[in-house]
Amino acid sequence: MTLFDGISLPVVAAPMAGGATTPALVTAAAGAGALGFLAAGYRTPEDLAAQIAAVRGVPFGVNVFAPNPVPVDRAAFRRYAASLGPEAAALGLDLAGAEPVEDDDHWAAKVDLLLADPVPVVSFTFGLPPAGLVASLRRAGTVVVQTVTSLAEARAAADLGVDALVVQSFAAGAHSGTLSPGAAIPEVPLPDLVTGIRAGVSVPLVAAGGLATAADVARVLAAGASAAMVGTVLLRSPESGATAPHKSALADPARTATVLTRAFTGRPARGLRNGFIERHDAEAPSGYPAVHHLTAPLRRAAAAAGDADRLHLWAGTGYRHATADPVATILARLAP
Repeated sequence: MTLFDGISLPVVAAPMAGGATTPALVTAAAGAGALGFLAAGYRTPEDLAAQIAAVRGVPFGVNVFAPNPVPVDRAAFRRYAASLGPEAAALGLDLAGAEPVEDDDHWAAKVDLLLADPVPVVSFTFGLPPAGLVASLRRAGTVVVQTVTSLAEARAAADLGVDALVVQSFAAGAHSGTLSPGAAIPEVPLPDLVTGIRAGVSVPLVAAGGLATAADVARVLAAGASAAMVGTVLLRSPESGATAPHKSALADPARTATVLTRAFTGRPARGLRNGFIERHDAEAPSGYPAVHHLTAPLRRAAAAAGDADRLHLWAGTGYRHATADPVATILARLAP
C-alpha cells in the first residue's frame, strides 16, 4: 500500500483542525480523485471515530498532533490573560483567574483508536511519533506520513521509517508543523525547500504551503514532490466547516496581508492580519497548548458574534485564490 493508492489527482486536501475540515470535504476530495485528510486535532476520540466512520469506503487519511509541548511561563501567562481582559469583556467573557492547561490532545486514546481500527493513512505534525508506533501502524496496513519544515526534520522523520513526508513552507496557513516552534521559521520558497529535501531523503514528498493555482502545483511537482497539499484555497467551499466570518474575511478586499503570529495559540500560525494580532502579537508568550486553551473561548464567542477582528483567520499566502466553488471544482482547477 502506498500514499497514492486510489488517487488520480496529485493534490491532497490538507487537514484543517478546529472544524474547517469535514467528512463532506474529505469525501468530495476523494470523489475528485484526490486524497483528503481528517483533522484529529482538538477532537475527542469519540468525535474522531464518528468522522472516520463517515468517510470509510473512500481514500482518506487522519492527521494527529504528536506531543511536542511548549510549556508556558506562568507569570507570562497571567500577564497575557490580564491583557486580554478587554477583548473578553467585549464578548461577554471573563478570563480573570484562568489557569494554564497543558494537555496532549488525547494522544494515547487517538493512537489506540488508530491501531484498533486502522485507517489508510495517518500523518503526524508538531512532533515526531515514537519509532515503535510508526512500526505498529505500518504493520496494521497504515501508510505513515510526517510533516517537516527542514532537511534536518526530514532526515529525523525518515530515520523513523515513515512512508512519506509533507514538506511545509513558511507560507502555509494555520499552524506551522515545525518541530522547533520557538525558533524563527526560515522563509525558503517551497520549490527550493522541496528540492533540498528531495536531495537528502528518498521517501515520497508532498509539498505544502501557499499553493493555490495550477502553476503553483506544477512548480512543486517539477521540484521533486509527488503531490501538492492545499488547504486555504478550500476554506470557502460549501463543504468547508470554516466559520462564516472566516469565509467572509478571505474574500474581503480590505484584508491585504497574512502574518505569522503566536497571539492566538502560543505557537506560530499564519492568518489574515486583524485587530487582535495588531494589539497582542508583540506581547503573546510562547506556550502551546496553554495559550490556545486561554483564547479558545474568546475565539468561539467571536465566531458566534461574527467578530472577525477577534477571530483567528487562518490563511496561507495564496488566500486570494480561495473561492466559494465546490471542492471538486477547486481541485480540478489545480490539476497541472
